[in-house]
Amino acid sequence: MAKKKVERPKDKFTKRQLSRWQQQQRRQRIIMSIGVSVIAVVIGLIIAGIYYGWYLAEYKPLKQTVIEVNNTKFNMDYYIKTLRHHAGGQDAQYIEFLLAPVLESIEQGELIREKALELGISISDSAVSDELDSRELPHNQAVSDIVRTQLLFEKLRQEYFDPQLPPSAEQRHIMAMFLESQSQAAEARVRLETGEDFAQLASELSLDSLTKEEAGDLGWRPRGVLEELLDTPLFENFVFDSEVGLLSQPLYDEDKSKSLGYWLIRVLERDEETEEAHVQAILLTSWEEAQNIKARLEAGEDFAQVAGELSQLPGADENKGDLDWLTPGNMSQAIDDFIFSPETELGIISEPIGDETATTNGGYWLFEVLDSSTREISDEDRNSLISKTMNDWLTALMDDPENRIVSYLNDEMRAFATSRVQAS
Repeated sequence: MAKKKVERPKDKFTKRQLSRWQQQQRRQRIIMSIGVSVIAVVIGLIIAGIYYGWYLAEYKPLKQTVIEVNNTKFNMDYYIKTLRHHAGGQDAQYIEFLLAPVLESIEQGELIREKALELGISISDSAVSDELDSRELPHNQAVSDIVRTQLLFEKLRQEYFDPQLPPSAEQRHIMAMFLESQSQAAEARVRLETGEDFAQLASELSLDSLTKEEAGDLGWRPRGVLEELLDTPLFENFVFDSEVGLLSQPLYDEDKSKSLGYWLIRVLERDEETEEAHVQAILLTSWEEAQNIKARLEAGEDFAQVAGELSQLPGADENKGDLDWLTPGNMSQAIDDFIFSPETELGIISEPIGDETATTNGGYWLFEVLDSSTREISDEDRNSLISKTMNDWLTALMDDPENRIVSYLNDEMRAFATSRVQAS
């Protein structure tokens, strides 16, 4: 007869055992809950530290939009890399100086790239990469855009602007000199009419560096190059409207600068022990003008008022000619010789003191057109004309009212960009 399977009796808990077990379970749950909470707090602190210490302070600012150009946004990371490229390891003061120009360069670069694309002119990625390698520049988007824009600009010059310029144009062979006053120009004109050589007089008298160096001979020039050549917009129209072989009348040019000025100085006080002097000064464009102004001052006109109206010294409209206390070396030697001479009386206005280290605007041209004909444009003038056309094109491009330009750059962002570039 088979044995019956004996079933193991089920464990039975006493009330005390059950209560103890329940207490242990509660303690384990509490311990586990505390452990999980601690871990959660630690993880939260780590995440908060990352969020506030890295994300908010470092990562998020780099993603902020600095400027929008039409449909393209440029963020802080792009701006910093562009700024770093242009700063070239300079100090904070120089970096701060570049903040606005670099922002404008980003705008300009994007507009050039957009316009070039409209004109069907582009630069391949491989060409940009090769240029970056040859110049040992980093391969990031900001620097790549800078290089692409430079290559595009040169390609625009060769393929778009150069073909628009004809190979030849009307040109004039010009002699010219620039003089300080109407009376000097009139005197020089008389000397030329009585047979003196233009080249010799220009070498002797001209205050324009080019016409002095070239003995007045500007050579054959087409319309459009003289403004850049002589740094004045006035001259060209008169030259191309003038008769061949006719010596011009003195032509006043108020914008042309020259390295010559005439001072009227008055020493108000002098401290012999410290070698300091309290000085008033007026800087004028010609000896003739200085003589006239001196006469007006000696007749009773107010020095400060005249200085504020007529002096060409920067800031004279605000300081009214009061240079405050000066020491030797603050001004040119010619001025120092008068100010610190023991023979100079206080309150006396000096005779006009010529100073070739001073810069003033204004003078008179004399010119003569020797000949006129249609000729092939020289490489020098061709490059000048193309550059002028491109500059005009770029100005119009930047000023186009259809552009949508929005800058978000504020003081906080400027400080962030400066610190990041300086730290790199």
